[in-house]
Amino acid sequence: MPKYTKPRKTWQYSNEFKVKAVQLSLIDGVQVKEVADTLDIHPFMLSRWRKEYREGKIVADKRKKITDVSSKQAKELLKVKRLEAENRKLKQEVELLKKWQRYLAEAHQQGIDSSKDSD
Repeated sequence: MPKYTKPRKTWQYSNEFKVKAVQLSLIDGVQVKEVADTLDIHPFMLSRWRKEYREGKIVADKRKKITDVSSKQAKELLKVKRLEAENRKLKQEVELLKKWQRYLAEAHQQGIDSSKDSD
């Protein structure tokens, strides 16, 4: 295994990015994990940013309009959440139909087997 001589690359996120991420995670019905997955960051990092935001270490820049971007991202997150729920529902329906199909096949096979036995 090669020995690494260079230090690991650590990502530096801007204060604006952190504030947007925290604001998205504070929206009702949106989970920290969903926001973290969408932004491709670790949920623990987002939780730490949320704590720093509450403590006042991360402050939103009042001069910039963050609400337009965050509302657009929030709508996108809600859409993804809705589609994921719909996908789960459809998967359950497919599983139920597969079980029903197996049941009908077994019942049909038993019907054929019982008619052969009576002959």
